[in-house]
Amino acid sequence: MSRFRSRLLVTASLAMFSLSGCQLISQQPTLPSSTIDPAQALQQNQFSLQGKIGVKTPDQSGSAFYTWIQNGPQFNIQLNGALGVGKTIIEGQAGQVTLDNAKTGLITAATPEELLQQATGWVAPITALVDWVQARPATAQAEIQKDDADRIAHLKEAGWSVDFSYVDQATLPNKLILTQQLENEQENRITLLIQNR
Repeated sequence: MSRFRSRLLVTASLAMFSLSGCQLISQQPTLPSSTIDPAQALQQNQFSLQGKIGVKTPDQSGSAFYTWIQNGPQFNIQLNGALGVGKTIIEGQAGQVTLDNAKTGLITAATPEELLQQATGWVAPITALVDWVQARPATAQAEIQKDDADRIAHLKEAGWSVDFSYVDQATLPNKLILTQQLENEQENRITLLIQNR
């Protein structure tokens, strides 16, 4: 794999694991922010996150700082510091997702999964991440383990294992570690730190 393709893989992986599942979320009416309580906002997938994401594959590793704004099916994610590729902007709405940075230019696809596969050849359960950052499974098929406070501590879903960490009695995680087992005892690992909500 060429050095540029490796960097693109990690950059796109960082980008895609910051993406939400926009295409699976039905359009809901947007209420003025003053009328939405925090629990209702989560149900409508409205949130803002800042933190750091790290990706480690058998071939490459890297990290970036991110800002992720989710408003129902629309999102905007900015990544900075991804292996010297520069600032990356990912935007999406139902039916269209774009990734743009100085080295790759603009890449467009219908779904986050298609965009990741187009950019890197890698297939991953990106749509689940919007649920995982909110401490909930994405499907009814998820295998869930809870902690003593009845919060999700670990889940297995779509071929990935996810470990959740919380600060004190918080109900939403401040850290997620996603692992995907590969052949020859290797793995893909994504660490998502949420520093501000």
